[in-house]
Amino acid sequence: MLQILIADDHALLRKGLQDLLEAHSDWRVCGEAIDGRQVVLLAEKLKPDVAVVDLLMPGLNGIEATRRIRGVSPATAVLVLAGSYSEQIEEESIAAGARGFVLKSNAEDRIIAAIESLVRGETFFVREASRAGGERIAQAGARLQAQAAGLTSREIEITQLLAEGKTNWCIATILGISVRTVETHRANVMEKLGLQSVVELVHYAVRNQMVELLPPPARGVTPSDRRGARPLVRGRDHRLGAGGGR
Repeated sequence: MLQILIADDHALLRKGLQDLLEAHSDWRVCGEAIDGRQVVLLAEKLKPDVAVVDLLMPGLNGIEATRRIRGVSPATAVLVLAGSYSEQIEEESIAAGARGFVLKSNAEDRIIAAIESLVRGETFFVREASRAGGERIAQAGARLQAQAAGLTSREIEITQLLAEGKTNWCIATILGISVRTVETHRANVMEKLGLQSVVELVHYAVRNQMVELLPPPARGVTPSDRRGARPLVRGRDHRLGAGGGR
């Protein structure tokens, strides 16, 4: 029985994926995750054969989650599910260790074929026919190293959380570190990126598609009505390359 772990922050999409995958008599969805951190924990615990990971997840994006899944469960083949395509995003997914990349717009038609390819030890990418997998991985890794801003994996994580509107205290709670450690990482990020304020950091994150802008509030909704509502940006895949460490 093929064990599949799925991760997406939308319950309806998870349900649709489960129904689609379990229509295959020899496949079973062994776990569901609603964000990047949870899917890493479940991958470490369940050791699934395949993990289907949404690219756009809050807190820890799909690319960083893929990298960590490969670290805690090397035998798990990761299939990245994305809402839109860019060659750079696909190459970053490959560099993080993904074995496949499928668009949500045609997932119903292609995800079965993608998982079957992964089970056979093959890869499944949007531009698969254009180059050999090994060449693509080497080129993607070289490009990431050349473009990397020098941020560690932890600094990338904190950058995304800051851009999503999280406070230092909230980030410290999420990551299980001290507020002082968050402040140190934040200062390092600002220095490495040459930024002077959190506003500039948000602009940087949006430009580099680490987060996406959410739709504006409905007409008639005042700023006070938005207190406690979701931030105006939402986590997305990073464009930064990553090192290790806290």
